[in-house]
Amino acid sequence: MNRHPLTIRSWPQAILHLDADAFFASCEQAIHPELRGKPVITGRERGIVAAASYEAKGRGVKRGMSYIDVKRVCPDAIIVPSDYETYSLFSVRMFEILRRFSPDVEEYSIDEAFVDLTGLRRSFQTSYGMIAAKIQETVEKELGITVSIGISLSKVLAKLGSKHNKPHGLTVIPGRDIHLYLEKLPVEKIWGIGPNTSAFLNKLGIRTALEFAGKDEAFIKKHLSRPYQEIWSELNGMSVYPVVIESKSSYQSISKTKTFTPPSTDRAFVFAQLSKNLENACIKARRHKLAAARLIVFLRKKDFRDIGVELKLNRPTAYPAELFEALGEGFNQIYQSGIPNRLTGVVLAGLMPENRVQLTLFDDMAKIEKIAKIYHTVDELSARFGKHTLQHASSLPLKLQAQHEGKRADVPARRADLFNGENRRQRLGLPVLHVKV
Repeated sequence: MNRHPLTIRSWPQAILHLDADAFFASCEQAIHPELRGKPVITGRERGIVAAASYEAKGRGVKRGMSYIDVKRVCPDAIIVPSDYETYSLFSVRMFEILRRFSPDVEEYSIDEAFVDLTGLRRSFQTSYGMIAAKIQETVEKELGITVSIGISLSKVLAKLGSKHNKPHGLTVIPGRDIHLYLEKLPVEKIWGIGPNTSAFLNKLGIRTALEFAGKDEAFIKKHLSRPYQEIWSELNGMSVYPVVIESKSSYQSISKTKTFTPPSTDRAFVFAQLSKNLENACIKARRHKLAAARLIVFLRKKDFRDIGVELKLNRPTAYPAELFEALGEGFNQIYQSGIPNRLTGVVLAGLMPENRVQLTLFDDMAKIEKIAKIYHTVDELSARFGKHTLQHASSLPLKLQAQHEGKRADVPARRADLFNGENRRQRLGLPVLHVKV
């Protein structure tokens, strides 16, 4: 179908994109009223900025900036340790609020969501814009954080709308007004278009989103591959990407990393970090009933250089006991004595459903079944008493040395003050209550 672009005049579909404003920092300000209106930065344990409030961003603070540079541009910055457990509780509550308005909610990330509002104007007896305003008001009232929202005919347009007027913005883009929002938007700002594609489009004389959307379908198919043809359709109000309400269960790979400070030259400590990475990655793989055919092991040096190796496994598996030999082999290949490491990581690659793993005549079935039963019990105990209730001896050195030392070892209040019935490994899923003061 060679449809002329930008001719949509109504609401054949209404997609909302919600993006929480400076989410981690906003959560800190919500639960610590004394931090409101101040330049707040999270990530003290990492030594670099993980997230910054808009007050800090306004002073020149950017994500990934070192604290030396932070103090140079914003001397009064308040730097706090990350409290991901609390941020997750805020996220859960935020998604619960969205589901009061529509059952079709896609949890795109911890602080972003797509919501299909199509047809709900009749239920709420108001416009899509007013529904979005009510969502915005409810989140702010109940959680004490602000969100930016975009509504349009497709996911790409809705996401452009949520970025249009941050923070606390609300942008409604009906079909008849699409061109108004695209005419001055550089192509590199379109969701899904990276620097290489934008450079290619520039060579074709396309510099704005409107120029891209205004090309006819034949031109787009001649010069661009399918993903960019889909983006073109979305920009023209023709929805291609559905709102996916199911939680993600399929993965091409699973990676787990851990940063520690100060950088370490302790061989046993660094290997223990890798061992813990492997356990965490395998826990996730088993949760989704997947097995890995390849293992990637990597280290990040003090100077931020990465070195890694990929190993092919004898049999796809998600049991650490069957992977430690390969992990040790990979570690021996990349570890350099005396050179400090600041991060470890593993990637389980070549994932496949565990029920499709082909056994050979040389596999020890009795041993495989025994290992499977052991990890089934490990997973049951973790579900009952908390993650890593049982762990491999190779990761035990982590109990003798802190993940972060010095000022970076500060922990958030939620970790320091446990409620009755909680322990260090298992926490209560308490709702976040926000009280205006």
